[in-house]
Amino acid sequence: MRKLTYYIACSIDGFIGDPQGDASSMFAFLDEEFLGYLASEYPDTIPVQGREQMGLEGAGNPNFDTVVQGRASYQLALDAGITSPYGHLREFVASRTLGPSPDPNVEIIDTDLVARVRRLKAEDGELGIWLCGGSRVAGELLDEIDELVIKTYPQVYGSGLPMFGAGFSVTDFSLESVRSFSNGVLVRRYARKR
Repeated sequence: MRKLTYYIACSIDGFIGDPQGDASSMFAFLDEEFLGYLASEYPDTIPVQGREQMGLEGAGNPNFDTVVQGRASYQLALDAGITSPYGHLREFVASRTLGPSPDPNVEIIDTDLVARVRRLKAEDGELGIWLCGGSRVAGELLDEIDELVIKTYPQVYGSGLPMFGAGFSVTDFSLESVRSFSNGVLVRRYARKR
């Protein structure tokens, strides 16, 4: 069974974006040390254009071969004229409103997201599935998430998009590792308790 990993950036108080979904203030923390870590540990999560800029075109995919994201996350790429932001991965976009896929590498999931993700998890393969966001998609898939990798930025938002847009549900995870950086960023990895 392949793992579904929610790999996400958030504020100290657990928001992945401001009330409109903008998380650009977190970009201020992408210094040399932290970018080096991302490039070495999670190059598969860097968009194609970023991989080109960082010289990572041949970096491979050590963690994931598939990405699942919500419409709002995908819309950021579409607004920039990019139809396959993670062309080095199989891309799935959860959306009931997008319509036909604008790219042959992108499959639109417009019904029964949980069932589709369960089928992806049941596929053969060593690499996992990256849940890129957003809040509502993560909330809908909470029971399917096997691992959390949370990049916590030293900012407090006060309000905004929570990591999980779902009703109250206590779900236990165990802390596997913590890495801290001189810019104040923490990367915590948790495994789901089953």
